[in-house]
Amino acid sequence: MMPEVVSRRFVIRQPPPSTSVIHSKKVVVCSVIFAILAVLTAVIVIPMSFSYLEYYEYGFKQQKSTGKVWLENIYTGKRYFLGPDYNFLVYPADSQPLDLIKIDVFTKDKLEVALSAHMQYFLRKDELTLLHKTFNVYFDDVMKTSAVDALKGAIPIFTTRELIQNRSSVEKVLHSAVRQRLGGECCRPDCSQYGQACPEGCKPVPLCTDKDKGLHADVVHFQLGKYYIPSPVETRYMEALVLQETTLREQLLQNASVVRKETQAIVKEIKNQAREITSNATAKANLITRVANADYRKSIEEARIIGLARCLSSLNITDEEKKISFDYLRALLDNGKVRLNINFDQLIAGKL
Repeated sequence: MMPEVVSRRFVIRQPPPSTSVIHSKKVVVCSVIFAILAVLTAVIVIPMSFSYLEYYEYGFKQQKSTGKVWLENIYTGKRYFLGPDYNFLVYPADSQPLDLIKIDVFTKDKLEVALSAHMQYFLRKDELTLLHKTFNVYFDDVMKTSAVDALKGAIPIFTTRELIQNRSSVEKVLHSAVRQRLGGECCRPDCSQYGQACPEGCKPVPLCTDKDKGLHADVVHFQLGKYYIPSPVETRYMEALVLQETTLREQLLQNASVVRKETQAIVKEIKNQAREITSNATAKANLITRVANADYRKSIEEARIIGLARCLSSLNITDEEKKISFDYLRALLDNGKVRLNINFDQLIAGKL
């Protein structure tokens, strides 16, 4: 029989770790976890803590969880660090268009017409707190309703004909009425802010109360749109306008005929004056020419007489008959058509 082999294994056992080592490892692990959570929380919370306002916006600080609004500060376009539970209650800082289409109104002559108007208003930053206390952010319908009431109250001072013929005056009156209804009776702190910032008769700022400030908006621009007049009335007005234009056309034609005749008379008068001036100038020119020729001949004759006297004196000619003969021959020679001959055999050429 084979001998039985017994194998033995040797196991080396380490002593168990101490309690302090285990505790320190747990602290490290917890610290790492808390650090990671803190970083994640910061990464998530910090971006949520920033709130933004565009350049065309105003805002009040508002708490998301409770809805509470702080009215102490009015914020303008910028980035702000408010916290994760806060944002902005936003109001517009730019112009707000308000279009009123086919508003039924009554004129002074008891005729119902419709009109359209367009306006642009701005919320007053210095009165934004009062606006929020009164309307919160629901002011659009109030602005439109108040503008319609202002138009209906201002139109009855005009007749239908005045609406058509004095459009610029009507537009100014309506603008003033809407501006007063939405902006109140107070002067603005800066009268150069826009054209109607301080209208005539407005109350100075120190004397104004909250009731005098209207709806806290400035109607800076106003455009009167189209009129909608009932068809029969419009037809009568169109016929009246056509008749008026026809009358003006006839007047213009008559005036043109009169102007043409007057122009023709002026042209004839100017031509007569021109002929008269030309005749006078011609007569004066002829007179001057004749006087000049006479002076010329006078000068020539005086020179001839003086020259003849000197010539006769130089030749010692004293006999009067010879002087006359000499002068006669000289006069004949001055005539280019005379040819002199002695006994018809000898030609006397040249001047003596």
